[in-house]
Amino acid sequence: MPVNQTFATFSDTAFETAFVVYFLALILSLVYYVKQQGIIDARREAMRVQEERSLVSVGAADADSAPLSEDVDLNAGLVPDEALAAREGKARKLANMTQSLMWLGVLIHLASIVLRALSASRFPFGNLYEYVLVITFCAMFLAACALQRPQLRVMWPWVVTPMLGLLFFGGTKLYADSAPVVPALQSFWYPIHVSTVSIGASIGMVSGIASLLYLLRMWQPKGREKGFFGGVAKPLPSAKTLDNLAYKTAIWTVPIFGLGIVLGAVWAEAAWGRFWGWDPKETMAFITWILYAGYLHARATAGWRDTKAAWINIVALGTMVFNLFFINMVVSGLHSYAGLN
Repeated sequence: MPVNQTFATFSDTAFETAFVVYFLALILSLVYYVKQQGIIDARREAMRVQEERSLVSVGAADADSAPLSEDVDLNAGLVPDEALAAREGKARKLANMTQSLMWLGVLIHLASIVLRALSASRFPFGNLYEYVLVITFCAMFLAACALQRPQLRVMWPWVVTPMLGLLFFGGTKLYADSAPVVPALQSFWYPIHVSTVSIGASIGMVSGIASLLYLLRMWQPKGREKGFFGGVAKPLPSAKTLDNLAYKTAIWTVPIFGLGIVLGAVWAEAAWGRFWGWDPKETMAFITWILYAGYLHARATAGWRDTKAAWINIVALGTMVFNLFFINMVVSGLHSYAGLN
């Protein structure tokens, strides 16, 4: 079937537009992140001054209400409540603008996928460029839903930066013109298997990023941050919040990604006459699923609930990325057709 070049061109334009929108949203999210750092510092300074006032008041009462020295200025460096409230209001507007831009980017991203599918009258999973296009969309859609809560929107720079990296690499190094799929992919199981694996992988990516931030927060506890990395970690939510986000997303990753592997085995039996052949890609996918399942088990096991379980989740993220790029692009196997057309 001939390719509709108009739809293909519109798809590429939508891809580039989504990338630009995501990039603008990243800039806004970084400005919001920096403003949150300043607001947190101002809040902590206000609490410190309030505590000093309480101590001075207690000291004055113990000294039979002796007058305070006029040289003591407890308001030095303190941001007025009105000014702090105004800064917080501006920061909220930035967060709302960031969220709106992210949703706009997600919609344009979806348009790029749909137009790509229409251009070749097939599901858009025919090559590695399209696979990256789909998993980044799923990850961004999930993140946009998960980060709706105002206290979590500060996480956007950490989520959108790797997604932009994947999109940039996909659009420059992995790009392939829209074309009919190879005969090996012309199967009923093709869209079912790949879409299920894509959704599971995208959820796993968000879970891995949350675990990475959880480790950073555990290293730099809330209210006791130190040094450069302490400043970086300061606006992040609490370790408990990040750990819960990683855990709740991993709960979805394990069954969905596992179902994708099972569906792939069913397709393999229909196409190659066997359910499992230890092909490099299917082997790495199985290892990744084992690691995610191991994370859930460790997360529920006493003695592993702190940083040990989180490390397993991060290793699972690493194997998924390794499988996505190295196995697809370097190692030769039965799934080699998923690389560059």
